Amino acid sequence: MESQLDIIRAAALEETAAASDEAALEAVRLKYLGRSGSISALSEGMRGLSKDEKPRIGKLLNETREAVTAALAERKAGLVASADAKAFANVDVTMPGTASFRGTLHPITQLQDRAVGILRRMGFALADGPDVETEWHNFDALNTPVDHPARNEQDTFYLPDGRLLRTQTSPVQIRTMTALPPPVRIIAPGACYRRDEIDATHLSQFTQMEGLYVDEGVCLADLKGTLELFMRELFGPGVQFRWRPHFFPFTEPSFELDVRVAGTSGERWLEMAGCGMVDPAVFTAVNEKRGDHAYDPEKVSGFAFGFGLDRLAMNMAGVTDIRGFIESDQRFLRQF
Repeated sequence: MESQLDIIRAAALEETAAASDEAALEAVRLKYLGRSGSISALSEGMRGLSKDEKPRIGKLLNETREAVTAALAERKAGLVASADAKAFANVDVTMPGTASFRGTLHPITQLQDRAVGILRRMGFALADGPDVETEWHNFDALNTPVDHPARNEQDTFYLPDGRLLRTQTSPVQIRTMTALPPPVRIIAPGACYRRDEIDATHLSQFTQMEGLYVDEGVCLADLKGTLELFMRELFGPGVQFRWRPHFFPFTEPSFELDVRVAGTSGERWLEMAGCGMVDPAVFTAVNEKRGDHAYDPEKVSGFAFGFGLDRLAMNMAGVTDIRGFIESDQRFLRQF
C-alpha cells in the first residue's frame, strides 16, 4: 500500500500541474479525492491492515491527501489569476469609467419615514394589518351603515369569498383595540385600495397613514395639539391651521384640518387630514368582539386622524400629476 500511495501521489501532482483549465482540474480532483477516487479507495483498504501498520499507513495516507489537496488549490488559484489577467489584458485604464448612479428611497417612502419618525417621538407605536380585510373590520366595526356609498362594489374591491381590499388603514385601529386593552397610541401607515378612475389626482392604490389614541380623559384639545405639533414639525414652525367641521361615521365630532402653504400662485389652504373623537359606537363594537368592557365609552375616550401620503407628497414637492409616483420614470424620481 505504501508503494501505491507513492505512485498515486506522483501521478496526482503531475496531472494537477498539467491541468489547463478549471474543468480539467475538477476532473483530477474527482479522480483522486472523489468518493470513488484512488485515494478514497485506499482509505477503504485500511480496514485490512494490522494494528501495527495502521498508524504508519494512515499517516502516509493523510499526507498524500493533504499534498494533493494543496496542489489542487494552488493550481486553481493560478488558473483564476491567469484568467483574470487575460480578461483585463485589453482594458485601457486611461479611458473614462462608466458613471454609476446611487438609488434613493421613493419620495412617498421618504415622507412616510419622516412622518413616522415625528409621531414615534410623540409616543405613537407603529402598527400594521393585512391589506385583505373583512367587511366587519373595514366597515361594520367603524360604524359604517350597510347603505353607505363606500360599501358599494363601484367603490370597493370585493373578493369572491366576501372579503375586500381595505379602503383605509382604519381596520388596523380595530384590530389593535380588539387585541390590546387601553391605553393604546398607534399609527398605521400602509396601502389602501379604491375603485377610483386614475387621473392626475387619483390612483386605485394609495398610501395612507392613520393614528389612534385611546385612554381615560382624552379630549379634543389633545387631538388639536397632536396634529398641530405634527404639522409644525413637517412644514415648519410658522405654518397656519384651519379647522373645519366634517362628518365621518367613526368619529364624533369630526373635523378636516387645513394648512396654509405657499405655492407658485401664492398662499393657499390645503386639506391635510381628517380627524375627530372616536365615536362611542366604535368602542361598543370592539367590546362585543372582545367579550368584555375594556373600552367602556363611559370610562375611556380617544381620537383618530388620517391623511393620504401621496397627496401630501404632491403638495410638499409641487407635483401636479400623482401618476408620476408610480410610473418609475428615473427623470422624475431623480429629483427627490
